[in-house]
Amino acid sequence: MIAGLLYMIMLPVQAQDTLVLSLDSAVSYALQHNKTLVNSKYAIDKTQQQYKETVAKGLPQVDASMDYNNFLGATASLEINPHAPPAVIEFNPTSSLKAGVNQLLFSGNYWVGLKLAKLAKKMSEEKYQKDELDVKEQTIQSYFTILASKQILQTLRENKKNAEIIYNQTENMAKAGLIEQTDAEKLSVMVTSVDNAVKSAERNLELAYNLLRFNLGLPGNQPLKLSDNLAKVEARLNIDLSSPFKIQNNVDYRLLSIQGEMAKKNIDMAKSNYLPTLVGFYSYTKKLIKPKFDMSPEHILGVKLSVPIFSSGDRKAKLNQAKIDLNINENTKALLTDRLTLQEKQLRYNYNNLVEQYLSQKENVKIAKNVLDQMNLKFQQGLVSSLDLTSANNDYLKAEIDFVTTKMKLLQAQLALRKLNNNL
Repeated sequence: MIAGLLYMIMLPVQAQDTLVLSLDSAVSYALQHNKTLVNSKYAIDKTQQQYKETVAKGLPQVDASMDYNNFLGATASLEINPHAPPAVIEFNPTSSLKAGVNQLLFSGNYWVGLKLAKLAKKMSEEKYQKDELDVKEQTIQSYFTILASKQILQTLRENKKNAEIIYNQTENMAKAGLIEQTDAEKLSVMVTSVDNAVKSAERNLELAYNLLRFNLGLPGNQPLKLSDNLAKVEARLNIDLSSPFKIQNNVDYRLLSIQGEMAKKNIDMAKSNYLPTLVGFYSYTKKLIKPKFDMSPEHILGVKLSVPIFSSGDRKAKLNQAKIDLNINENTKALLTDRLTLQEKQLRYNYNNLVEQYLSQKENVKIAKNVLDQMNLKFQQGLVSSLDLTSANNDYLKAEIDFVTTKMKLLQAQLALRKLNNNL
């Protein structure tokens, strides 16, 4: 029994299963669980319900009511003949059950409102696409950042290990009196510097994991393991710059186009305010407790026509405002076209420059590594000082970090171009 109680106590604190993710599965998971996208899906559902609400206003509206009236002994006198006493009418309690049906027969506002509701739903779907692009971009960036941070951390750990070996050898030589103690002390500074860099890289790696968890909608303590390597991710994100830029694919442009359609419908809505509204109705009244004097019919069928006549310029002002909104939208659309075209050209330019930097930095890493290896051999042979070795080591680390940083910038340029073309 005690063992069973201990098991129940320890069960909630067992470690969570590690979530293994490739880049594709990470993106798919984010699209399902990212909290921003969850809200965007709710927004689509809400506009769908708003469309149904608008449709319902043009369908038959049925309502019923029941009432009871007690006049507390009130009476009324009716004088028919001035030479005769007036007739006294008593108001006895009454009760009735009423049911009515109203049907909108014609309303310009209704039909335009129906089209606006459709456009609102389309707008929410486009906004979801925009949020989806943002989440994809952020997830890919955080995934790549983890892999890049792990590569930097691995390089620093290997460098630290080599530096410690050289330091220990130098320390032994100094103790044996073969070299000066100051050479060993200088190398100890290099080891400490690399150790600090390792700790900083470990913190950056954990920060990158937390960012990925946030994009995936996961709790902060969820263990993660990435199954793709850096080379695979790089190959997946290569882009073809030969295809022309199609601004119609851009989400911001499409959103603005829908806003233009809505602006046109708002003009139609303002114009429809000049049109009459026609409503048909039917009502049925069942008297449960009838009064002594009752002339009201049980069935009533009719139509009601409302005609706008004079509004002191209110309708005209609203129509002019709607036209101005359309002009603003068309001008904004032209500005967006210019901005996106210029942005696409700039991103292509940046991407080409970064490709050249990437190849250059890749070569720099090879050269810096060869120089460091040569310096290690020369130091062991006593041909160079510890200062020269430390400098070569710093150059190599800088080349590695610059190379990974260039990779990150190249990835960001790739993602920016893909996002601009709605192709993530």
